[in-house]
Amino acid sequence: MGRIDVFVAPRPNPALIGAMTIVNRIVMLRGVPGLRDLMPFNRLAGLRGVANVRHIDFPAADQQRLKACCGGGQATFITPNHPEFFTDWMIDKEIVSRVSPLAASWATHGVVNGLGRLMQKFWLANNLIAQIPGNNDAAKAHSVDWALKGHGVLLHPEGAVGWHSNYIGPLLPGAVEMGLEALQRGRETNKDFKAWVAPIVWKLAFTGNVERALAKECVYVEKTLTIEGAANGSLPERIYRIHSTLLSRDEQACGLTVEEGVPYAVRRQRVLAELGRELAATIAAEPGLDMAELLRGARRWLRDGKADADEQKRVRKLAETIQRIQRIGPWAFAAATITQEEIAEHLKRVRNDYCKGALRDTINRFVPQPAGPRRAHISVPEPLGLHAYDGSVDEALAMLRSRMQDAVTRIATELEAAGGFISYPNPFYHR
Repeated sequence: MGRIDVFVAPRPNPALIGAMTIVNRIVMLRGVPGLRDLMPFNRLAGLRGVANVRHIDFPAADQQRLKACCGGGQATFITPNHPEFFTDWMIDKEIVSRVSPLAASWATHGVVNGLGRLMQKFWLANNLIAQIPGNNDAAKAHSVDWALKGHGVLLHPEGAVGWHSNYIGPLLPGAVEMGLEALQRGRETNKDFKAWVAPIVWKLAFTGNVERALAKECVYVEKTLTIEGAANGSLPERIYRIHSTLLSRDEQACGLTVEEGVPYAVRRQRVLAELGRELAATIAAEPGLDMAELLRGARRWLRDGKADADEQKRVRKLAETIQRIQRIGPWAFAAATITQEEIAEHLKRVRNDYCKGALRDTINRFVPQPAGPRRAHISVPEPLGLHAYDGSVDEALAMLRSRMQDAVTRIATELEAAGGFISYPNPFYHR
């Protein structure tokens, strides 16, 4: 295997972690006061704040709730939601710096191992755990060992970034499974040992009207993807036309007729059904599998490597297309209005999935730039004490997801009531 696929245990350097906390707070999040709003300095991401998160609303009671779960005599797995790339680690780092400064954080192997030996050494010193696709046993074992020392371990239970901050996606079982293993091992020497899964949610809201910046980014996407006529109409209508045009290309590739006036959600489901049938036939899957099971079957089929290269390429492309189309889910059709924050998420998702090749697009994929200054609203739902829990892993995941969704909905509702959002009619809305 190449270096990118080999797990190397982190070697945390407390002095470096402390220094990077300050760098993160100023350079990555808040920017330099006095310069971040002045031309031309506000055009420089490092002075403006790369993620442009000017304010962090993290109530003391929530901080204390999380801090109480961390420390000696207990193992804690911290599970934030995952609405945005790059900003995720910056906010997560700010959170753990306040409650468990030496917490370890999971990150994709492409970041930890894929940027050269010097950067790998830097990330390992910052206590990042490389997630190796299909081979996470070493990462999990290290995480349990580290948690047993009283330091938190942070990982995103939703998996990949979803770009949907108002909706918590299905959760993966890793944090609960590692928590149960840590509890079992901790109880071998301490009958009072505790293990926690501590969820966190955060929601970003623009501090002002950013329609002009969003429209500028929309123009770039329209030109890059050759979507004609999209500039005519309101900003939400242009976003809808972008998505509709991209979906029509998938419909044509599947041999489906593109019908005018049919709701996006209906068209999307029809394309997914057709792609699912083709994928199931190719890998000879059992009939009646839902899409999640079918995709898991495709991954197993690819790992087995029994087919020729062309057939593997076809299966990989089908699976990737299904996942790409699924990334705009039912949450997009649920509300009659759409906010500027949700429009920004649509744009970032499209740029990540479709705009590729140019250096500008590559940079945006790793360090997406927001349309304007933002405030982060952070909440810590009730942690799940595994030491006082006797249900199944699936039941634990359902409970955690419910608590996280309730917290996100509460934040959004309170912001809406306070006039914190600029909203428009939602063209995706489908009863």
